[in-house]
Amino acid sequence: MDAIAVVLGRPRELSLQRLLLADAQDCLTVDIECSAISTGTERLLYEGRMPPFPGMGYPLVPGYEAVGRVAHAAPHSGFRKGERVFVPGAARCFGEVKSLFGAAASRLNVPPQRLVALDDSIGERGVLLALAATAYHALAIGGDGRAECVVGHGVLGRLLARLIVAMGGDPPVVWESNPERASGAMGYCVIDPAEDSKRDYRLIFDASGDTGLLDSLIARLAPRGEIILAGFYSAPLTFSYPPAFMREAAIRVAAEWKHEDLLAVRNLVDTGRLSLDGLITHHADARSAENAYRIAFDDPSCLKMVLDWRAAA
Repeated sequence: MDAIAVVLGRPRELSLQRLLLADAQDCLTVDIECSAISTGTERLLYEGRMPPFPGMGYPLVPGYEAVGRVAHAAPHSGFRKGERVFVPGAARCFGEVKSLFGAAASRLNVPPQRLVALDDSIGERGVLLALAATAYHALAIGGDGRAECVVGHGVLGRLLARLIVAMGGDPPVVWESNPERASGAMGYCVIDPAEDSKRDYRLIFDASGDTGLLDSLIARLAPRGEIILAGFYSAPLTFSYPPAFMREAAIRVAAEWKHEDLLAVRNLVDTGRLSLDGLITHHADARSAENAYRIAFDDPSCLKMVLDWRAAA
């Protein structure tokens, strides 16, 4: 079998290529319906700014947000042919083309333990499960639900705020300095940080990925307040020590989500407690991937770009 896939040959060199699918024992074959473009890690890969990870390099198939249907399932895999699933990357089925991420393709061979079954009603919104799990994992390490402030009103920031409300917390304040991204709040308020006079936040979640924000966030903390870094940062983070010392500030890093986080957010969606509505703003045929990536990275009105793979197979 083969597949059409997005291939990053090197930084800023993106193309669609037909690749042979390597046979993989105990894997399921999934026909991808749609995948999303990450403006965090995929942008760093595209621009050549991604910090080194084991198994990473070029050429590379990117992507970790895909929804498709099982085309072939081995007995006892736990999945059935035709079942809709979420694929969080790590397909590793393209031979010499690296696929540490690997979900931006028309067809994949994937270990069953990587997949999450989806209700048909979720449709393309299923691509948002990875970011929802990222937000859920960050909140879980935050402990007692004290979350008061979220920095950034992109998709991750919106999901953090929605999850705080869905899990019974008080609605957080969300900071967003770009007026094009200030709308779309669901049960919480969005303000420009310059208009927020509060200086005693106990817990701040940063979903911006901005490496230059730590000093300004520390200045807004209460004594023994905490900052949780929920974004992805391509450069070293630094901060001025005296203000952090005076507040006895804590800074914690939220690592990558786990499989149980994916299951938890899927269940929140299935029960209606978490809405994924209004987060996908742009669509493109996968055959126009090069232009779609430019829009996803450069258009501030684009929260999440989804590629349709059904005509590309």
